[in-house]
Formats: sequence, C-alpha cells, structure tokens
Amino acid sequence: MNTIATYVKLDSETLEAVLNLHERYANGIDGGKRASLKFVDFSGMDLSGRNLADAELTGCAFENAKLIKTIFERAVLFACDFRKADLRGARMAKADMRGANLRGADLSHADLTQSDFREGEVAVADKKNGMMVIKHRMRPGDAEGTLFVGATLDGSQFNGVQAKGADFQDCSMKGAKLSGAILKDCNLAGADLQDADLTGARLEGAHFEDAILTGVALGYSKIDPKMAKGALGDPSDSAKIRAIQLENMANEHQAWWESNGTAGQHAKFDGEDLRPMSSMFKGMRLTAISAVKCNGVGVRFVSTQLQGANFSEADLRGACFAGADLRGANFTRARLKKADFRNAKLSPLRITADKTKATDFTGAEMRYANFDQADIREALFYDVDMLGTSFRGAQATGAKRGKSPTAEHSGNAATGSPAAAEAQANAA
Repeated sequence: MNTIATYVKLDSETLEAVLNLHERYANGIDGGKRASLKFVDFSGMDLSGRNLADAELTGCAFENAKLIKTIFERAVLFACDFRKADLRGARMAKADMRGANLRGADLSHADLTQSDFREGEVAVADKKNGMMVIKHRMRPGDAEGTLFVGATLDGSQFNGVQAKGADFQDCSMKGAKLSGAILKDCNLAGADLQDADLTGARLEGAHFEDAILTGVALGYSKIDPKMAKGALGDPSDSAKIRAIQLENMANEHQAWWESNGTAGQHAKFDGEDLRPMSSMFKGMRLTAISAVKCNGVGVRFVSTQLQGANFSEADLRGACFAGADLRGANFTRARLKKADFRNAKLSPLRITADKTKATDFTGAEMRYANFDQADIREALFYDVDMLGTSFRGAQATGAKRGKSPTAEHSGNAATGSPAAAEAQANAA
C-alpha cells in the first residue's frame, strides 16, 4: 500500500526558531533541541552554512535550494528531493540518503564520507496533486547528471544507484561500494577508487583517464582501456617484492639518523613504488630522505619525521601526511591532489643559526588537498593549482603564493650528515 503524505510549509519565523534550537543542540549548548522536520518543503530556500547535523529530515524537498557548506553530518535525509540543489562544499558524512533524488544537484567538493545512497522508499510526484502530495515506493537513489567534482565519497554506499552521466572527476572514492550502480557515461577521470567495489556496475562510456584503480573489484564489469589512459593500477609483483628491501632501507635510515651518520645509510627512494609500504612509514624518523619521482599514492606518512625530505615530482595523490614534520621539505611539481596535511608542520627548517629552508610547493598540483590546522608559515605556493584546497585554521603568516618570482628553486633535500640535514630542527 502506498503511503500518502503532504509537504509542510513553515513560515520563516517558525523555521528560524527550529533551526536555532537545533544548532544549539548540535553545538552542545544548553536549551537546544534536535530538529524533526519530516516532509517539510525547503524548495528554493537559502540554508547555506546552517548546522543540521543529526537532524531528522525524512522526505523533505530541497529542490533548487541553496545549501552551500551546509552541515548534514549523520542527518536522516531518507527519500529527500535535492534536485538541482546547490550543495557545494556541504558536509554530509554518514548521512542516511537512501532513496534520495540528487538529479542535477551540484555536490562539488562536498564531504559524503560513508554516506548511504542505497535503495530506499522515495518520494514520487502525485500526477493529480503535483508536488504537494507524495507517494512512496522502493527504488534506488537517483544521481543522474549530478556534479560530484572533487567530492569525498570514501566508504560511501552507492550500490545500485542510478548515476548515468554524473561527474565524479577528481573525487576520492576509496572503499566506495558501487556494485550494480548505473555509471554509464560518467566522468571518473582522476578519481581515486582505491579498493572500491564496482562489481556488476554498468560502465559503458565511463571515463577513467588518470584514475587510481588500485584494488578495484570489477567482477564481470569491464573498463574500456581506451577510456582509462594514464590510470594507475595495482603495484606490480616486482614492486611488492621490492617492498621488503625498501623497509630495510627505511630502518637503515633511522639507524643513520640515530647514530649521526656513523651507522646505517641515508635512504633514497627515488622512482620507487612505495604503495606496497602502505602504513609502514607511520611515525618513522625519515629526515632528509630523497623520494624524487616516487609513487606514493595513498601512502600514509602519519606523524612521520620528514624534515628536509625531497618529494619533487612525486605522485602523492591521496597520501596522508597528517601530523607529519615536513619543515623544509621539497614538493616542487609534485602531484598532491586530495593529499592530507592536517596538523602538519610545514614552516621553515632551521639549518644554521642564521639560515632556514622554506617548505616548497612550487608548481605542485594540490587540488582538494587538506591543510586544516597545519603550520604553513613562510611556505612557498608559487604556480600552484589549489582549486578546492582547504586551509581552515592554518597558521599562514608569511606564506607566499602567486606567480613564481624566479624560475630557479633549490629543489634539493638536505644532504650530508643528519646534523646538516636538520641541524637545529627542534629549535625551529
């Protein structure tokens, strides 16, 4: 039996009171109250920047609404109508979006981590009464023609979603579940699909140029090689075997550092495929390593000591440097799309009492990278593509961007002894 419901239209005063109470609730302020706004008509409204985290919004209509950077984290958006809504930069992590209609919506650079878009009971227009009365039936979510450019969809549930012609360019879709999804004619160029499940997905006409396809499960689905030029597949068997040697090199480098150069050996990872190392570098002392033109896609350097390291021209898309010490590091012309530098130290490295070395990103590609809460004082961002890059809460005094004043950059990691590499780093 179909369920009949009527959209509720709230007057502006009532709505504002409800939203204010909910924002107090969401921010943990006394006197707040969680919003329960089922089947409310928000069509065409501007709710940009409002905090609706954890709100109950089942069946609401947001058609043509302006929802830029609106917070919907963990919200119940079951069967909501977001057709042609502007959701750029919206925060929707872990939201329940089963059966939602996203057709024609703009979700560029939105955070949809672990959101659920699977089949649900969705709102359908009643032929006699227009959009004032809605019936419900089971069907997959609808994202046909939706813009997801640069969005984060890691771990999201897209099983069976109809997304024909959707634009997922440069999206992070690590571990996303897309089995049985309709992805015909989609743009997945540059998308990071590490460990994603595409089993049974319809991929006719889908573009995967320059995409990261490591660990992707396809089942009987097929990606047209002509539509996947430059795509990055799984590490080779030789790279996996080589990983044992690289681990030894990293350990030798730590010994080199701890002995001030009397034991061990300075590590050079130039041109190496570091992906099989995964999280092995976490917390290690790798000051002044050379990793020019390495493949570090998705590698985790969390809390790693990397002062003066040389990553020039490296492919570090989706790599995680959260909490790492990167003072004086060289990232010139590196690929840093979707890289994570949250809380990282990127200020100058003190070499001697009167000499410092700035962290250098000249010529790097860092679209949608995250520098939130990072220390980027005096860092060089000349000639950098930083579309969608986030710097919330970053310390940026003296940081430089724009066109490079000179074509010459040192481009070298600190070399020689550990003392020359870092000198007085702890005092910097």
